[in-house]
Amino acid sequence: MSSLQPPAISCVNARVTVVGAGNVGSTLAQRLAEKDIADVVLLDVIAGRPQGLALDLMQARGIERHDRKIIGTNDYADTANSDIVVITAGLPRKPGMSRDDLLLTNAKIVSNVAKQAIEYSPNAIFIIVTNPLDQMTYLTWKVTGLPAHQVMGMAGVLDSARFQTFIAMELGVSTAEITATVLGSHGDLMVLLPRYTTVNGIPLSELMEQAAIDRLIERARHGGAEIVDLMKTGSAFYAPASSTCLMVESILYNRTRILPVTAYLEGQYQLRDVFTGVPCRLGCQGIERIIELDLTPQELAALHVSAQAVQQSIQDLHQLLADSGIMI
Repeated sequence: MSSLQPPAISCVNARVTVVGAGNVGSTLAQRLAEKDIADVVLLDVIAGRPQGLALDLMQARGIERHDRKIIGTNDYADTANSDIVVITAGLPRKPGMSRDDLLLTNAKIVSNVAKQAIEYSPNAIFIIVTNPLDQMTYLTWKVTGLPAHQVMGMAGVLDSARFQTFIAMELGVSTAEITATVLGSHGDLMVLLPRYTTVNGIPLSELMEQAAIDRLIERARHGGAEIVDLMKTGSAFYAPASSTCLMVESILYNRTRILPVTAYLEGQYQLRDVFTGVPCRLGCQGIERIIELDLTPQELAALHVSAQAVQQSIQDLHQLLADSGIMI
């Protein structure tokens, strides 16, 4: 991996392109600017929307006390020389829809976005947020031709945060005390690991009965669907934006944090040629190391089931795209 590393990023003049000015994209642009992490280019196909959002965010700068530039555009030329490209573009889930229901529609969108973005930012690190996330991350990697350590998906940070929240609510403790660990695909087959989940260093099993842990695991697995069902006409965006912002900050400021992200596996966890959620060290080179946890046979088997479902879905995606005249 080291021989493929791009130049280290200078966070002083860092530029992040966010493709998709919906709820997730616009909230992420706000987070990045107001936390003084990077200048932001917000791109969308809808004329006027990203420009209007960018102008609104710029007018808040004096109140929020930052001088970051936010540009709204419909032209990929304005995204040139971005350090990071975040893809949030795509259709959101509606009640009753699974993430996989979005497969072909969002694949066409993401493929087009990735091809245009890489043309203007050939050395960028790509972070994928569009669902179904594992498959869209794989598609972006294939379309851009980038080294695997420069392409990743935002999933595990969000899923871990949801598990963390539900544990905090159950125990009545601060979320800051909780470290949660989630592996696998961003979906119903995600693998939550109570053994690697602690409250101020205390294993979760010491503080909670197994029945309660199992209940919270199920709620975390369906955390996104719960929000979709409640909102009726939308899906989660605050927590996904915060999760992506954390990843961007770790990369741009070379924090080398260990975060669960969707990464390409080449033998780790006995898996190959698949993007799935695993703990990684994120720094200015992107994914600088994949951390292999010591899993029990049951945990490893669950991770393999999750990854195999993603691989099958990718095979289906290849066929769907081929039937539509699109080759990757």
